[in-house]
Amino acid sequence: MKNRVRTLALLIAFMVVWMAGGEASARNHLSGQRSVYLSRAAGQPVDWYPWSAEAFQRARELDRPILLDVGAVWCPWCRLMDRDTYTNSETADYINQHFVAVKVDFDASPKLVAQLQRAQAMMNLPAGLPLTSFLTPDGKLYFGAGYLPSEGNADKQSFKDTAEQALKDWADKQKINDESFQLEVAK
Repeated sequence: MKNRVRTLALLIAFMVVWMAGGEASARNHLSGQRSVYLSRAAGQPVDWYPWSAEAFQRARELDRPILLDVGAVWCPWCRLMDRDTYTNSETADYINQHFVAVKVDFDASPKLVAQLQRAQAMMNLPAGLPLTSFLTPDGKLYFGAGYLPSEGNADKQSFKDTAEQALKDWADKQKINDESFQLEVAK
């Protein structure tokens, strides 16, 4: 009898885990990606897209800026930002409401990442990992940062505070035209 109860409990546990996995993989556009870094984010509540023409088209349709997150599986600050910022439901809701979110694997896209890092450095913005960039739908980098915690403190501005500044800058089209860096957009 104990073995049957144990077997039933294991079966129920397996079903719960399997069902949660199925739900998580359908949360955003990263399920099925070959990159370990991107596939790990498939269950996050942020509606992530991979770097693609589809993401830029979506940003144009919604007239929203792009939040671009560049990271790597070997980067501890990237894992921390994924865990503490992008899995925070309030932060994810804010991102999904105001941005089209795009995630890039540092190791899978070296040319793109080098271009982004050079552009952010030229604009006096942090250029290490994680790389948090804000782009127009036509690929102009206009704002950026590095690691951003969900909750700010005396040393670090919160993700939301930084994103609000990026949205203010987004509204200033003249500033974007004068102080942005055109990137090669995904086709």
